Amino acid sequence: MIFGAGFSGLNFNIVSSISYKRGEKTMGKVSWPRSTFSLMLIFILALAACGNDDALEEPTDDPDTATEESEESDASTEESADEGADESANTDGEAEPAETEPQVTDFEPAFPEQTRAPEVVTEAELDVEVVVEDLGVSWGMEEFDTNRLLVTQRDSAELLIVNLEDRSVSDPIEGTPEVNNEDQGGLLDVTIAPDFDESRLVFLTFSQDIEGGTVTSVGKGALSEDETSLEDFEVIFQATPAYDGTLHYGGRIIFDDEENLFLTTGERSDDPIRERAQDLDAYLGKVIYITQDGEPVDTNPFIEDEDALDGIYSYGHRNTQGVDFHPETGDLWIVEFGPQAGDELNIIEPGNNYGWPVVSYGIEYTGELINEGISEHEAQGFVEPRYYWDPTSAPSGMSFYDNDAIPEWENNLFIGGLAPNYIVRVIIEDDIIVGEERLLTEEGERFRDILVTEDGALIASTDGGLIYRITGAGEGE
Repeated sequence: MIFGAGFSGLNFNIVSSISYKRGEKTMGKVSWPRSTFSLMLIFILALAACGNDDALEEPTDDPDTATEESEESDASTEESADEGADESANTDGEAEPAETEPQVTDFEPAFPEQTRAPEVVTEAELDVEVVVEDLGVSWGMEEFDTNRLLVTQRDSAELLIVNLEDRSVSDPIEGTPEVNNEDQGGLLDVTIAPDFDESRLVFLTFSQDIEGGTVTSVGKGALSEDETSLEDFEVIFQATPAYDGTLHYGGRIIFDDEENLFLTTGERSDDPIRERAQDLDAYLGKVIYITQDGEPVDTNPFIEDEDALDGIYSYGHRNTQGVDFHPETGDLWIVEFGPQAGDELNIIEPGNNYGWPVVSYGIEYTGELINEGISEHEAQGFVEPRYYWDPTSAPSGMSFYDNDAIPEWENNLFIGGLAPNYIVRVIIEDDIIVGEERLLTEEGERFRDILVTEDGALIASTDGGLIYRITGAGEGE
């Protein structure tokens, strides 16, 4: 199958000859009398002329049900303009933005490139295949061996091994932690220690019940030699305070070159608990920097502040589910959910305040303004996002393409979109977003996590239990 407009070079191959095996649809012929058909056509055209806006679905603030994080429920974005890409142009000769839906807000960006980047299209011919199906919500992935992934199952709290070559899925690995799997909770992200070949340490994030409610926790255990269990699993960090809620856990983790761990946490969604994203005595709505034993890194920006928690690296975040290092600059980038619109892409610097919930380029799901509609970050002493989406892209896991298998993608950023359902490709030049593209828009899947394998395949997991592999045409054969 060949994708249509915008995807003229994208071949879509499904394993086991799925022509949609996971819900294959066949439609028989329907015969209509010509007069009946004509009457129906007139009726439909009349309805369209009425412009019945009541038929449009209103976003709800019920995050992980139906539209998950309604923050994840709104709009779209795409990529744009750069070398090796076809640009669409308007009548003025300028590239059209990837986003075609109307804005939810009336906010003006702080600088022209901060939102609605021009659209670009990948020139290379791509193969797209579903290599695994019938999993659960596959929240996190990590390649621990060539073309072999550790994959978390959020709701069942299972950790699986997926082999991308033979498309096999292991039995659940024993020894995973007990989790609270209500709403957005469960077993979340997974990564491996930098010295995994020797230590075999696997790190997991999960939502945990403790006294007073739930917290985002980090734990570690050693993968047994036979790969059937995590041995001596222990919790090394809990993002206190606990809160009696089941939303906005954050939970992405990544190691840096110093072999320390960055953790993102959500601000737990509700008002007023979300205000604690601004408090330095709470680990909610933060980027946290800890050692492999869960201790604060001794260079952290607030380590000398008696009124601040030592593990805090940055603050003022809403719900961050994507994190990665730029392959060239080494900067730490995150993507976080806004409310209705206002999803943000940020570069993280130690000690910086990113403004939530004092400022936002989004609004409440009720349509009300947040803090009287203050959007400009810098004027309030906060860091402006490098980019934001309006309407939302509902961004989850992300990965920089640190490979040359598909040369035009090198150093581009790929982000999973939950609602609307697509993968966002972002082109960055000098920390400015210069282009955006939407991939797999016709799949209807909520793309939860993204990774790039050692051999340059782009892998995407979904809430619908699919694992996709995208490669240059012919490379996956």
